Amino acid sequence: MRQALSYLALSDSHSDERITAWERRYALPCADRRAGKEILGRIEAEVREIPLPLLSTSEQSQRGKSFRPVTRIQMEQGISNHPRAKRILSHFPGAKIQEIRHYKDAFRRGADQSDSAPEAGETGQGRTLILAEKKGTLLYPGAPVCQSFGNRYFYYASQIMNCIYDCEYCFLKGMYPSDALVVFLNLEDYFAELEALLKAHPVYLCLSYDTDLLALESWTSFLREWNVFIKEHPALSVEIRTKCAATGFFEEQSPSENLIFAYTLSPEPVARTYEHSAPTLASRMAAANAAMKKGFPVRLCFDPVLYCADWKKIYGAFLDEVMETLDLSCVKDVSAGVFRISHGYLRQMRKKAPESAVAQYPYRNERGVACYDPGLEEEIHRFFVEKLTKKIGNEKIFWWKSQENCDKVET
Repeated sequence: MRQALSYLALSDSHSDERITAWERRYALPCADRRAGKEILGRIEAEVREIPLPLLSTSEQSQRGKSFRPVTRIQMEQGISNHPRAKRILSHFPGAKIQEIRHYKDAFRRGADQSDSAPEAGETGQGRTLILAEKKGTLLYPGAPVCQSFGNRYFYYASQIMNCIYDCEYCFLKGMYPSDALVVFLNLEDYFAELEALLKAHPVYLCLSYDTDLLALESWTSFLREWNVFIKEHPALSVEIRTKCAATGFFEEQSPSENLIFAYTLSPEPVARTYEHSAPTLASRMAAANAAMKKGFPVRLCFDPVLYCADWKKIYGAFLDEVMETLDLSCVKDVSAGVFRISHGYLRQMRKKAPESAVAQYPYRNERGVACYDPGLEEEIHRFFVEKLTKKIGNEKIFWWKSQENCDKVET
């Protein structure tokens, strides 16, 4: 009940009237536990029908786009002379530098990685960057909430933890105890573990789930090194999920057919409300178009789709704009899926963001995954497929399903 009321207060301007109506309709307080459970189910079902609120047009235009700058750097002992560390440090000449024993000491649960006050001329708190080397297992099997695109040997790797963008729905807010950026410098160890796997079978690897590698490329240059490795290993395919609008990488690097750039696209009202500091829809589409023109495979990701106010009108206009701007016949494929997240991560998100409607929405818990009701998910599914199949074949549309993971759309 508390969860339902929390979302109601954030999303519905008539929340007091609704509560009064419930009290009358259900004669609250109720007689016993059994009756209370039944009434709670009805109230939750009613609250789930209330869509996420969106900022007004004027509020969207006023929303800031600034990033929190890196003002403090922590480095594990013994890596200050690492070539990659030196390259990264050269981009932050004014940052405070501190040596630490192990990155987890600074990244532990509850650690506050934000500087207490902004630097002169800045509008927000600074951010901590941690340079480290990751030990142990570096590659992990893909999670059930992620899309495998039909690949049997599906893995992901975290070379950087946390993202420079601040999307309210991001699972990283529930996964990590700190908002510090952690960069692992030991690429060679990732390459060695991959080569061992590739001797046994092909590998489909997602590198950019826990960050946006392309957005950080200007000072890490990691993708340049990955591009070389990918070309030397034809059994390896790598996906880079991104919202970045930068195009320098595509202008400077030769394409590989196995290096896929997956652009997450959202309607502008949704992006301005819930994807803080991320580039606009127009700039993301321009970057995706630049990548395709240079010969890089591009995937379009409409994921997560949020159940928001006037969602059919907003997502319908959005899909029309995407199909008018980008040649869908040239994209590798399209993926889509409604919002879903580990219920454990969601609990942490709710604690950290009590004012976020997307975190406080009363999702259904299906086998540990927080998601929308099946009827709503299916309605959104049909809506997207009907729109997309006007411009792209079914065989190129992948839809995440709560029961089976990711399936191609049936013909």
